[in-house]
Amino acid sequence: MRIYIPMKNFNARKDLIASISIALFTWMFDRSIKTFKENFYQLLQKNIRETDLNTVKKILTSLVFIISATTASAQDSKIAIADLTWTGATAIGHIIQAIITGPMGGEAEIIKGASDGSIIFASMDKGDGSIDVHPDIWMPVQSNNWEKYIEENNTVAINKPYNGTQGMFIPYYLKDKITSFSDLANPAIASMFDKDGNGKGEYWAGDTSWTSTKIWQVKFKSYGLDELWEPEIVSDETFKNQLKIAYDNQKPILFYYWTPEWIFAAYELSQIEEPLVSEGCKVLNLDHQNWLEASTFSCKHTDAEVWIGHSKSLEDRNPAVARMLSNIALSPETINEWTLKIGRDGENPINVAESVMEKIL
Repeated sequence: MRIYIPMKNFNARKDLIASISIALFTWMFDRSIKTFKENFYQLLQKNIRETDLNTVKKILTSLVFIISATTASAQDSKIAIADLTWTGATAIGHIIQAIITGPMGGEAEIIKGASDGSIIFASMDKGDGSIDVHPDIWMPVQSNNWEKYIEENNTVAINKPYNGTQGMFIPYYLKDKITSFSDLANPAIASMFDKDGNGKGEYWAGDTSWTSTKIWQVKFKSYGLDELWEPEIVSDETFKNQLKIAYDNQKPILFYYWTPEWIFAAYELSQIEEPLVSEGCKVLNLDHQNWLEASTFSCKHTDAEVWIGHSKSLEDRNPAVARMLSNIALSPETINEWTLKIGRDGENPINVAESVMEKIL
């Protein structure tokens, strides 16, 4: 990250500090803190030639003070953050909590069990503080909620997104047998994944509360695979345990997943090819009573954009937090670092978030 501040436009120390404060809040999560420190030091070297070390220390001290002082209104209202069930969302949610309770001096709570996307959006729409923040909105997976609450009702605000990908995956030791969805139409291939002996292979479609879990059932039906395959719908944690056992023993396993996530650093995985996007290949009516029959999806996912959403009621109830949530910019690389510590290394997400805050401050 490079922060460009035209020094000729600033002739007072307070203006410099204010500008760096804005840049910090906008970009501090976009890249690693090491890169920020290096560029910040270069900025000082290049543009503050007459500043001695003591003055630099004073500027940094003032910077932290300004961040805390100008956001004191974060205490206006306690912030309720949804507790989504995948590691990336867990990391982001706890980082947001740590920002609010740390440098902003406010209160924030992770609402345990609040993982259903439709309920989260409806709660943000109400603006009553039951749930204020959705930490990981995947688009176009959440298209229905996006259209209703962000575009139509205009009650949910968003930040700058990061990019993600998603698809169906297998371990590397199966890629000589399976490369595309057309291979899954082979009964001999499907039988390799039949764990319960009922004649159908199992694939992990996701957690019961995820919109994407329905989408993958629609996909398998649309590809004509529902006679040979059935979804296994269990929690992300349960699936990851299954993945470890299967991988360690080189057993067949087929599953939905996405990036950024730590499993791609821990395991060698291969994505199954799907047909390219074409007109009419995707028609989703997931709120319909007969959603499986009313929907079709016979092409690959487009790359995702992933957002943090918050209730616009925070603009009145807690304007400082609303501004902060609108300005956070995350990168997949940064999120992957956090998920590795939480998912692979087993660190408590609270401790990971606190460690991030310590490095920044």
